[in-house]
Amino acid sequence: QVQLMESGGTSVQAGGSLRLSCAASGYTGLNRCMAWFRQAPGKEREGVAQIFVGSGSTSYADSVKGRFTISQDNAKNTVDLQMYSLKPEDSAIYYCAQKQPWYGGTCPRTATQYNFWGQGTQVTVSS
Repeated sequence: QVQLMESGGTSVQAGGSLRLSCAASGYTGLNRCMAWFRQAPGKEREGVAQIFVGSGSTSYADSVKGRFTISQDNAKNTVDLQMYSLKPEDSAIYYCAQKQPWYGGTCPRTATQYNFWGQGTQVTVSS
């Protein structure tokens, strides 16, 4: 059974940086996508960044491109989200998600396509 556990969420000031981590257990093979989503109060869950574990190829939402970086450590079975130049509008609960199987191409960006989810970690950016 796949389990995902996020960590690293906290409160930061605008312009600051933060690193989130997602530890995966269960299926940890190469044929999967890992992604970070976020959801602010009253808003839909938004795909922030995705990575295809098999190749390491990444994709990002336009709103975070150039500020966020998703990365993986296959030895530790972790996927991190490094966030720079944080803005108040980045405040949300951040979720780690896994989609399997996935054999290549750009990972999906919609929440409904992901099979497994973590419980989320709160990020609050104050102005």
